[in-house]
Amino acid sequence: MEVKILDLARQYELIQDEVEKAVCEQMKSGMYIGGKAVADFEQEFAKYIGVKHAISVNSGTDSLVIALKALGIKPGDEVITTPFTFFATAETIAMVGAVPVFVDVKEDTYNIDPDKIEEKITDKTKAILPVHIFGQPADMEQISQIAKKHGLVVIEDACQAVGAAISGKKAGSFADAGCFSFFPTKNLGAFGDAGMITTNDDSVATICRAFKEHGMAQNGAKARYILEGVEDELEGTASPDALYNPYKYYNYLIAYNSRMDAIQARVLGIKLKHLNEFNAKRAAIAAFYNEAFSGCSGITTPIVKEGYTPVWHQYAFRCTQKDEMGNFLASKGVGSAAFYPVPLHLQKAFTYLGYKEGDLPVAEMLTKQTVCLPIFPELTKEELMYVTENVKAFFAG
Repeated sequence: MEVKILDLARQYELIQDEVEKAVCEQMKSGMYIGGKAVADFEQEFAKYIGVKHAISVNSGTDSLVIALKALGIKPGDEVITTPFTFFATAETIAMVGAVPVFVDVKEDTYNIDPDKIEEKITDKTKAILPVHIFGQPADMEQISQIAKKHGLVVIEDACQAVGAAISGKKAGSFADAGCFSFFPTKNLGAFGDAGMITTNDDSVATICRAFKEHGMAQNGAKARYILEGVEDELEGTASPDALYNPYKYYNYLIAYNSRMDAIQARVLGIKLKHLNEFNAKRAAIAAFYNEAFSGCSGITTPIVKEGYTPVWHQYAFRCTQKDEMGNFLASKGVGSAAFYPVPLHLQKAFTYLGYKEGDLPVAEMLTKQTVCLPIFPELTKEELMYVTENVKAFFAG
């Protein structure tokens, strides 16, 4: 038997008719970037997360860059974040000219350790950027308290955590801004790149909308006023609904081109209706793994804190024989993944920050021990049994 780490084609088969109809309708409409499809999905997503605003962008990476810029992060500012995450989390901090400051993570949840944040705060610190790693929410209550105490903004990297919650409140609704990725492998995946920023702050939403589209037109003018206090000299001279809108060619900020295309919005709108069902199936698979591995010497299964609802983007357990485990499973036709082999503070791209091995021991340990097993919603009971049997066979052998 072969069990892939992920099989996107299976999910497509479940929604094929609905998706193909919607995509064909969109192609016939002649509207391919933005428009009603994108606006509708933004509204649906904002409602799902429980926020006032959802601003669509081209990718999860762009969501982080634009959120950082919109919240005033400037060159030389320090942003506290985790070293145990995908590269884009810290890369985007560096992209806006700020300095990533890494704080070690908790051994049980793999998320940033709030108890270690305050010791890294300096007069240059402007933000905290926690990651809900593998779909497990970080401790947003404690992080928010620390941020409030020190006058810092908070940006949630919820790129792996769409639908995750703490006491019923969804990830992406706790902070000044939340950032999501709809990369095809995510729990809510597009058929290409796409992302979203969420916020309850009207000004942040306006600035994000300006930054995602060349800093132009009405949003650009409004954002410039918010950021610089400069009045718009064109206000009232053109209808925003005009076919030819002069505002389009007036640019008020140096910004980005990060627009979601309409076909992705249609696909994501369909998948959003199924998201709770898909996430529930992932949770059932995680429970199956936890039960199968209970009492299994050599495995440390993931911990879920009381009141927390993870969405199991990955099922990552700890094993001191990580490489050997991966090779053994591959020999049996079982897909696995090694997220992440190098902690961010030791990535060559961040050599200039001066970190060395041993500085963040928990994160370094996790990169050497975490093994991710298949956990997509369409896995069969037979496949799950085959996976667990082979994991246990490795330790038995």
